[in-house]
Amino acid sequence: MYDIIGDIHGHADELVELLHKLGYDEKSGVFQHSSRQVIFCGDFVDRGPQIRDTIRIARSMCEAGSARAVMGNHELNALALHTPHPTKPDVFLRPRTEKNLHQHRATMTQLDPQEMANSLEWFRQLPVSLDLGDLRVVHACWDPADLKVVDEGLRVHGPMTAEFLYHATQVGSPLFDSIERVMKGPEMRLPNGCFMIDKEGNKRPATRIRWFEHPGDHTFASYSIPELQNAELAGVGVPATVRSAPYAATNPPVFVGHYWLHGRNPAPLSSNIACVDYSVAKNGLLTAYRHQGESVLRAEHFVAVPSRS
Repeated sequence: MYDIIGDIHGHADELVELLHKLGYDEKSGVFQHSSRQVIFCGDFVDRGPQIRDTIRIARSMCEAGSARAVMGNHELNALALHTPHPTKPDVFLRPRTEKNLHQHRATMTQLDPQEMANSLEWFRQLPVSLDLGDLRVVHACWDPADLKVVDEGLRVHGPMTAEFLYHATQVGSPLFDSIERVMKGPEMRLPNGCFMIDKEGNKRPATRIRWFEHPGDHTFASYSIPELQNAELAGVGVPATVRSAPYAATNPPVFVGHYWLHGRNPAPLSSNIACVDYSVAKNGLLTAYRHQGESVLRAEHFVAVPSRS
């Protein structure tokens, strides 16, 4: 049985509280449960005040077998931000713009160079997705076609090697397009010059979508994750050109993080889709789903603790 935990972003105190609430005890420096295992959805780093402790807790659990983890987009970003471009001196695969450095600054400030290097080596070992038969885990989007492209890239170039990261950061390449969708979620462009402000204050002309559903019965507002509170967009249908990845109700449950959901009462997105990211880094909740083997997900199986920041 598994407890799937969402994005932590350096909030180690909340992680410890949540693990205790789930029945995990610390033994010899590792949180363990007699009959259950954690699955982390990624995004351990950036934003929060306790990034070192967060990595230590999660990594020690994974190495002891009391947890598994998939990579989040913040771990992927960190690898690219610290990997030099193969042919351009002083350039990194994720450009060190002020926006990108601001997003990663808490991690760079809290980890010394050796800790950063050790953490990056651990990130390289994290899989992009997990398929355990009766449940699946990915950071943002379970699209079999995109996962196949990513898996082939990992096979050809090696797991998160500099060569893989180079191809994964070249805009317009098949690997770039697929890993963006899997790790950051598909998006649709908003109409008529509309834009949204994300939780980091950035103006965005596109929004993440409910990729697991067909867009035909949705408006721009209702097809967004989270749903946009915009009366104009609530009356505009989603164009057929938006690429979704419909997820059949007969498929195993899939768990994602990433989407910065809000509210104090977590609930499944559909009968077999659950997001466990409830914005702990923005005064929300650190959230887990306690999976008991069920194929239809239930709101009462969410377990959460509030942010202390």
